[in-house]
Amino acid sequence: MHASLDKRGVSCNTNGMTARILIVDDDPHIRDVVRIAAEAAGFATLEASNGQLALTHIGRETIDLVVLDIGMPQMDGFDCCKEIRAKSNVPVLFLTAQDDEIDRVLGFQLGADDFVSKPFSPRELVLRIKAILARGKSQAKALRHGVLEMDGAGHNCRIDGAQMVLTATEFALLSALLAHPEQVHDRGQLIDQVYGPNNTLSGRTVDSHVRNIRTKAAELGCNDIIVTVHGVGVKLGACSR
Repeated sequence: MHASLDKRGVSCNTNGMTARILIVDDDPHIRDVVRIAAEAAGFATLEASNGQLALTHIGRETIDLVVLDIGMPQMDGFDCCKEIRAKSNVPVLFLTAQDDEIDRVLGFQLGADDFVSKPFSPRELVLRIKAILARGKSQAKALRHGVLEMDGAGHNCRIDGAQMVLTATEFALLSALLAHPEQVHDRGQLIDQVYGPNNTLSGRTVDSHVRNIRTKAAELGCNDIIVTVHGVGVKLGACSR
């Protein structure tokens, strides 16, 4: 689901309901900070003190985004994200105590949508949440290329009619390629389109998302959804089966 602002400035999902954020962190102070900032921005919140408890909410309740700490006992954020991705494409924003690119690459490979490093600005966190929930909405009409079809309004992606489940970030990246199928996209340009300018992410972030999209498309019989133009960037492939 994606969020928008209604006339009162309240954050809503695509069904018109208040968007719901699941906050997962073993530190009650961090949960309080995130909850206060999220609710002040118009979001509804749920909390879990560890990864195991977080999983009890996924699939049982409507969750529009998960704010997930990496360093937790019992089940760390990476393992929790892996379990979430096995059952849901709900957006995941990681909280991390270290600004480590290796952790970021691993997180993106597991299907994370973004990272915020501790200590963090509550205002920045809310802006990141809103940005994630807004991704994929710019493509209002359905577009098709080969066996690939994407509908931004409904956040639907299909390969030859079969549903391909993408995270919000994967959807936004593939939408950017589909909007200009003949264009070779520099990795830096793609990062700016998906995450916005003035970010500190590297090209390896794009590579992680591209790898995930290719894997999901291959499972549906499409092995040429994205092609690499060495030394330049990536572009949409023929999208055949």
